[in-house]
Amino acid sequence: MSFQSPYWLIGLLIVPLLVILYVRRERGRTAYTAQFANPALLPNLVARKPGWRRHLPVAILLVALAAMVVGVARPHATVTVPREEATVIFAIDVSRSMAAADVKPTRLDAARSAAKAFLGKIPEKFRVGVISFASRAVVGVPPTADRSLVRASLDSLNPGEGTALGDAVALAVRIGERQRRSDGSRPPTAVLMISDGTNMGGRTTPQQAAQRARAQHVPVYTVMVGTPEGVVEQHLTGGFTQIVRVPPSPVTLRQVSRTTGGEFFTATDDKRLRQVYEKLGSRIGHRSEDREISDVFAGGSAALLLAGGALSMLWFRRVP
Repeated sequence: MSFQSPYWLIGLLIVPLLVILYVRRERGRTAYTAQFANPALLPNLVARKPGWRRHLPVAILLVALAAMVVGVARPHATVTVPREEATVIFAIDVSRSMAAADVKPTRLDAARSAAKAFLGKIPEKFRVGVISFASRAVVGVPPTADRSLVRASLDSLNPGEGTALGDAVALAVRIGERQRRSDGSRPPTAVLMISDGTNMGGRTTPQQAAQRARAQHVPVYTVMVGTPEGVVEQHLTGGFTQIVRVPPSPVTLRQVSRTTGGEFFTATDDKRLRQVYEKLGSRIGHRSEDREISDVFAGGSAALLLAGGALSMLWFRRVP
């Protein structure tokens, strides 16, 4: 928390001063009463002592005073608020290894299913696009608010060869650069990349693409799917089948997310993948904003003053 007028906080010194004065007054009251009556006889004269109730309204008053002083200092805090507009681009790996069934039913099918669930976690005004990448990166559907087109694009994904990861990031950044609001400004863009391996092929290296994404303020959130036990079948000539191990490789994905200001996640099963999407849906759908919260302290102070006054009237009202 920061303050626009911090010098007003000096007024908080009044609070401990008032506490000291109140304590001295209470002690003086006890000594004054002892001059006219034996303190041991007071229980016979008074039904019961007010105890802590007598001090509570004063304590509430002092807290309200402190809140009022803090409010005058115009405090600012970083709060999370929903985004009104943004572009989210799915970059989904459709290389051969995504056909592995270590994440049921397959890595690609699990990614597709979770991506559809993710669509329900972001605001309707967000534009969503789909990129698939194997030996090259291809636009499945440009950013659109029509969720049915996005789902249809996800349904059409099929495994291929190669993993042009760098090209996919570079293509996503170019698409984000073309997005414009009605006033000509560019809405924020985030890329959600789902893959299980390192870059294999393509014209742009992941490092080059990540640097460009960082320069354009486009964070890339990467999700690695798969387990070390993942395998795929490769059909050879002569009717033979070769079993190829395809363990996931997190190095490149982690570097891309770190460079661009995104975050790296791992998903070893379908349930975990859905959890990642739910978390990302909340993050991408909100932004941090510096706001003045003087009204919070002012409102709190007023509420405390009313509460203190009400308790004082309720507990200590005099009957004529």
